[in-house]
Parts: sequence; C-alpha cells; structure tokens
Amino acid sequence: MRKPRTLRAVTLAAGTLLVLTACGGNPTASSGSNGGDKDSGPTEAEQLYEEVRALPAQERRDKLVEQAADENGLNLYTSMNADMVDAVTEAFSDEFDIDVNTYRAGSETVLQRVLQETDANFPGNDVVETNGSELGALQKEGVMAPCISQELIDQVPEAGQSEAWTATRFNLFGPSWNTDIISDPPTSWEDLADPKYDGQLALELGDYDWYMGLSDYWLEQGKSQEEVDKLWADIVDGASVVKGHTVMAELMGAGQFGLASSNYTYIVEKAKADGAPVETQPYVDPLIARPNGGSCMKTAENPATAMLFLDWLMQEGQAVLADQSATPAISDKQLDVELYPVNGDKLLESGTEWSDKYDELLSGAKEIGG
Repeated sequence: MRKPRTLRAVTLAAGTLLVLTACGGNPTASSGSNGGDKDSGPTEAEQLYEEVRALPAQERRDKLVEQAADENGLNLYTSMNADMVDAVTEAFSDEFDIDVNTYRAGSETVLQRVLQETDANFPGNDVVETNGSELGALQKEGVMAPCISQELIDQVPEAGQSEAWTATRFNLFGPSWNTDIISDPPTSWEDLADPKYDGQLALELGDYDWYMGLSDYWLEQGKSQEEVDKLWADIVDGASVVKGHTVMAELMGAGQFGLASSNYTYIVEKAKADGAPVETQPYVDPLIARPNGGSCMKTAENPATAMLFLDWLMQEGQAVLADQSATPAISDKQLDVELYPVNGDKLLESGTEWSDKYDELLSGAKEIGG
C-alpha cells in the first residue's frame, strides 16, 4: 500500500535531532545571521546578496571569489542525479579550489530535510537546487533569498523565473520505451491510453506536476474535462507505478516493462548512450517542461560561496549541465518540438490538491521496483 504524500508532511522527532547533530553542529545554533527568524529583519546573508547581486558581472565575480576564500566551502542540497552533481561540483571545485559538501536525494526528501532543519534552527545548507514544485514549497516557507543577478535571470525563460528562485535547468517529460519490446511507440500523449500498451506502461509515483501540466494542455487544446478524465482513466488502466525516474529508466532498460509515460528525456538519453535498449525520440509534441532551479538560503553560513556557486552555475555551469544531457535554463539550442511549461503559480497555489488527485488516480496501480 502506497503512503499518501504532502509537501509539508514533516514531523521533527528526537531521532531527527540526533541526525542533525551528527551532521555537524548544534541544531539550535544560530549562523550569526539572525538564526533564520523571519521577523528579525534581513539576515547577514541576505544583506550580502542584496549588495553583491547588483554589481557588474566581473566585479561581482571578483568580490565573491575574494569573500568565499574566507569561508568554509559550500554545503549543497540537490536532487540532481549522481553523475550530474559529480560533474557540476567537480568542475566548480576545480575552478575555484572550493570544497563542496553535497547532500543528494529525491526532491521530496531534499524538501523535507530543509524544512526539518529550519524547524530545528539548524543552518545545514547554503544552496538548494531541486525541482520547481519543491522550491515553490520552500518559497512559501520564506527560507530562501534571491541571490542570482538580474542580468542572468533575464536570460531564463519566464517559466523558470520566480520570486525567490531561478531555473538552472529544465526537466523535459516525454514518453520513452524499450526498443526490444515496443516496436510502435506513441506519437502523441493520447496514444498512452491505447489498450495495446496495457501491461507494458509505467507511470512515475511523484509526477503530479506532469499530470497537472498535461491536463492543462489538453484542456487548452479544446478537450472537455470529461474527455481528459477518460484519457487518464484509460492510461492508468493496466499500468504500473514506479518510484523515481532513474529507477524507471533502469527497470525499463532491463525489460521490466516496455513503456514509460513521463521520464526525464535526459535520463533516457544518457541510458541509451550507455548502451541500454531505450529511446525517447522522436519526441512527443509537446514535451512537458518542469523547471529545476536554485536559490541561496537566508541562513547560509557561507553566503559568498553560495552566491558564487549559483553565479557560476548560471554561466560556465550551463555547459557542464548540457554535457550531462540536461536542458540548461540558458541556452541557444533550439528543440524541434514545443515545450509546454508547468504552471508554477498554479502549482504553488494548488500543488497539494493535484498531488492528492494524482495519488487517487494511481491508487489501484501496482508498484514495481519498490
């Protein structure tokens, strides 16, 4: 039986406090930045971000490099996959000779850890880089502070701009398939409802933002709500559920099922490059686009390093992301299909409702690989 999920379903037990203490420091300690008290005015970190982000590019970079040299490395929380985060952090460390302490987990786990540490007044991370939906939840909590320069934000598509965070990359949802099993892959999203895929189709457990985005797209294309509901019922009929996009690609490549409804295109393309019998092209049009972004923390203990990391990630780091088959937020490369962005404002306002609806939709599906 799958457990229901909510964005803020976090409890802080004594065991969590022990974990935080084991990770370093006193969980009730202040960072010297007003301890994250939302009502005590700007933290020292926020004051630095405000002062430096408006500087011209080279002056900003020089100042951040100088100040980062007096800090203690970088604490990064991210939901990037292992290969991507290794490539990014190694390139950053090589460029600036800065040690990076990384906590990598699924986006919901990253969210819960940040919220738990916030409740414990424990400044565990300097930067968070994760899915837009979880960043939206953190924005509601008021724990992040804008630290990316406006000149860089202006180069990011509007769907990747928000009050407290900025897209660093986009995850593109598209169907993918095992080429040894599926000889006639879907050419439209509606094709996922075809009975010929019964027993071969898998959906990802947490993709409620894809579910919302595709539902919105169908409605915009003139389908009635009844038609949309019927499509979803037919898609789920005979389908399985998998937790995690990397696991989804691995199981599909191993032949556990033939067709994945909504994996990230970059994961499938990387698996294909590594020899797996998987494919995601030609892409179904449109690809549903979810921004993944980054922000500095209000209570960052290494604020100059945090700001330097995101300044670098939005410039030189975009090429590193592209080398990992990710879709950078700032890119001149054009895809031959439309991108349909998930509505971030709608997700922020009603994400829990859509999460609950998606859970209900999948409630009868068999989970595999769990």
